[in-house]
Amino acid sequence: MALEVSQKAKNLIGSEIIKLSGEINEKIKQGHTIYNFTIGDFNPKIFPIPSQLKELILENYQKDQTNYPPADGVPELREAVSAFLKHFGKLDYSKNEILIAGGARPLIYAIYQTLVDPGEKVIFPVPSWNNNHYTYLSGAQQVVVETKPENNFMPTTEELQPHVSDAVLVALCSPLNPTGTVFSKEKLEAICDMILEENRRRGEGQKPLYLMYDQIYWLLTLGNTQHVDPVTLRPEMRNYTLYVDGISKGFAATGVRVGWAFGPEPIINKMKSILGHVGAWAPKAEQLATATYMNDVNAVNEYLGWIRQEVHERLLGFYEGFKQLKNEGFRVDAIEPKGAIYLTIQFDLKGQKTPEGKLLQTTDDVTSYILNEAGFAIVPFYAFGSPRESSWYRLSIGTSKKEEIPEIIQKLRITLAKLS
Repeated sequence: MALEVSQKAKNLIGSEIIKLSGEINEKIKQGHTIYNFTIGDFNPKIFPIPSQLKELILENYQKDQTNYPPADGVPELREAVSAFLKHFGKLDYSKNEILIAGGARPLIYAIYQTLVDPGEKVIFPVPSWNNNHYTYLSGAQQVVVETKPENNFMPTTEELQPHVSDAVLVALCSPLNPTGTVFSKEKLEAICDMILEENRRRGEGQKPLYLMYDQIYWLLTLGNTQHVDPVTLRPEMRNYTLYVDGISKGFAATGVRVGWAFGPEPIINKMKSILGHVGAWAPKAEQLATATYMNDVNAVNEYLGWIRQEVHERLLGFYEGFKQLKNEGFRVDAIEPKGAIYLTIQFDLKGQKTPEGKLLQTTDDVTSYILNEAGFAIVPFYAFGSPRESSWYRLSIGTSKKEEIPEIIQKLRITLAKLS
């Protein structure tokens, strides 16, 4: 008997990153030295979570804090998030406007399920992380906006404007996964003004155009870069903006699974109902530990100062290495990193030949060549929705050792020099 599944399950696209990871893991098993910069995660030996947070998690388990938490999160954590947002982000949201869940993913899912009906349009730029999958799971229509390297792959009002008149959601992220670039104040203001104008046009009787603003990397803005957000820039955006946030990236706590969304209370309450049926809450011990830790402003500042420095040094090391390779005449490039743990790099190698005489014709050919010759594993932008022929890639530094960067750049130099 043939086993049948739903059409939704049958047509769901698998992760390109997981597919690439399988190839990399096979090479590692065979004894190859691979510099794996594909995963948007941290090596805990290099980037451990805050020691105080770890101790507090263990302490709460020792206190038997292992029963169900409230569906919207323990009050202590929602209050701590409220205070944290006010202190660090100058955003004033009460605990009743905050929803806790097991990381950012279920919150994004809940936003889509709460705001989008089947057949309605969702606008999102590419490259971006997983919006195509969430749109599909919602039964919505994808409106894909392809961004440009000259704009640091951040979407502009001019690119979004033609699509807003009949859409219900714009999904944005800054700092952006996969690019490590950010919105400028002026560019985000223009997008907010566009959304506000569209909602004035619709009036009271029509469903608004909402904005999902994923700022999970906002604590990792680099150097003099300032994180900007919609409601700070345009307070009128408060009724239309759902934020996604959490400890996963700023505190290297991807596996601790504590995230939060905040926005208009009626929408947050509906998201709570959806996630309550899914059981997507963060473990109670982790919630209580996070609440206590986040209330210690000095400890938070100390950790953020350390992790920002560590991330910045790695991103800058790779960025300068790629610019040097470009200056030497190799067909590579990089965009200056502004935030997150990612560097946007380019291998414009199609049309060149390997020492064996093989012509590099596709992005997959290029990806395999630099993986096989240099042991350099990165993710092509097509894994984030960009066209298959794109020559741009994401490099994630969460597993990188600073002392290895010069060695890696030299391996790439030798690898690129072999091409003709």
